[in-house]
Amino acid sequence: MAAFSAEVFQNEYLAQGADVVDAVITVTSSGGGPVVTRTGETVEIIVIDTSGSMAGDRGRKIVAARNATMAAIEAIRDDVLFAVIGGTDHARIIYPEQISLARANPQTRQAAQQAVSGVQPRGGTAIGSWLLAAAQLVESAPGALAHAILLTDGKNESESNARLQQAIDHCTGLFQCDARGLGTDWEVDELRRVASALLGTADIVPDPDELEAEFMALMQQAMAKESSVALRMWTPKSSIIEFVRQVSPAVEDLTTKATAINELTQQYPLGAWGGDESRDYHVRVRIPVGDVGDERLAARIMLAVDDVDQPPALVRAVWTSDEGLSTRINKEVAHYTGQAELAEAIHDGLAARAAGDEKSATVKLGRAVQLAHEAGNGDTVKLLQGVVEVDDPATGTVRLKRDVSEADSMALDVRSTRTVRVRKDGA
Repeated sequence: MAAFSAEVFQNEYLAQGADVVDAVITVTSSGGGPVVTRTGETVEIIVIDTSGSMAGDRGRKIVAARNATMAAIEAIRDDVLFAVIGGTDHARIIYPEQISLARANPQTRQAAQQAVSGVQPRGGTAIGSWLLAAAQLVESAPGALAHAILLTDGKNESESNARLQQAIDHCTGLFQCDARGLGTDWEVDELRRVASALLGTADIVPDPDELEAEFMALMQQAMAKESSVALRMWTPKSSIIEFVRQVSPAVEDLTTKATAINELTQQYPLGAWGGDESRDYHVRVRIPVGDVGDERLAARIMLAVDDVDQPPALVRAVWTSDEGLSTRINKEVAHYTGQAELAEAIHDGLAARAAGDEKSATVKLGRAVQLAHEAGNGDTVKLLQGVVEVDDPATGTVRLKRDVSEADSMALDVRSTRTVRVRKDGA
C-alpha cells in the first residue's frame, strides 16, 4: 500500500517588520499500489461531441471520435460504473439506453462499443447540458470517485455563457473532467474554464488521427486513480491565506476552491490520485508581525486521503535582524514564482498579439522565452517558437512570426500553465 507525505520548502527567516511567508509543499504518494483501499464506487463517463460540425474534415472527426471512444471503453476495468454521452444542443445517453450507469464487464463494454459505432453527427453545441447530464449520472452513485473525458470540436454556441457557468458550478466537486478540443474551431477559454473548475486538464488534439492515443492515455490515467485527496491548511488567528496554487505539473489557482473545516482551517481539493505521483503547491500566508527572535507557526499542512488525515507538515516563521538569512530566496519558491510569471506572460502576449499590439506582444512573449529558458522548460520554449523567432533565449530577444498556424497558437495558449520541476543541484 502506498503512503502519502508532504514536504515543506521555504526560507523561514523574515526581516524585522515582515509579515509574508512563502512555502512550496511537495505532496507525494509512493509505493506502487492504491493509496487507500476504497469502499466506494468508481465512475467513468465519456462525453463526445456529436454535433453537425463533427462531420467535417470529410468525416474524419466523427470516425476518430467513435474509434477513440471504443478504445477508451475497452480500457475501463471491470466493476467500474460507466456511461457514454453524446453532445449536441442537448445531451443524449448513448450507453446504456436508460439514464443510468452500467457496470463494466466484457458484455457491457462490447454493448457500449456497438452503440458508439452507430453514432452520427447532427445538431449544435451546448457543453453545459452535457456536463449536467454527466452530473445526473454521477449523483446516482453518491460518494463515488468520478471522472469524465469531454471532447468537443466547436464553440458553445447553442446555450448562453451564463448557462454554461451554471452547469460548471453544479458539477464542481462532483467529478473531475479532462477536456479536449479537436481541431482549431473551439475556444481555449471555454475548455480551460471547465477543466480548471473540475480539477482536470485541457488540451488540443490538432489532428483526428491523434485522438485515439489521447483517449487511451486519459483512460489509463483515470483507471490508475484510487483516492480522493485534499489539503487542509491551518493558520493562526488573525492570519490571511493569500493564495494556494498548484504549481506542478501545471499552474492552477486553488484559492477560491477553499471550504472551511473550522474557524482556522481551510480545505483545498487536490483531486484523485494514484499510487505513484508527486505534485507541488505554493502557499502564501500573511501573519501578524513578531519581534526579532520570535518564532511562530505560520501554517500546518495536513493531507486528507479519502477523509483520513495524514501526518502534518509545518510552515514556520522566524524573525531575524540578520539580512543574510532574511534575504535568502528559497530556490523552490523562486522557481515556481517564475513559472507563474511565465504562464501570465504567455497569456498576456497572446492577447496583445490578437489585439494587434505587436510591441506589447513581443515584450511579453520575449519575457516568456527568457523565463522558460531559465527554468529549463524546453517544451514551452518549443511551443513559443511556433509564434516567435527566438534570437537570444537568455535575454528574451524575439521577433513575432508573421505566419502562425492556429493550431500552434492554441497549443501554446492551452499548454501555457504546464511547468517543470526545480532542477536538482548539479543537474
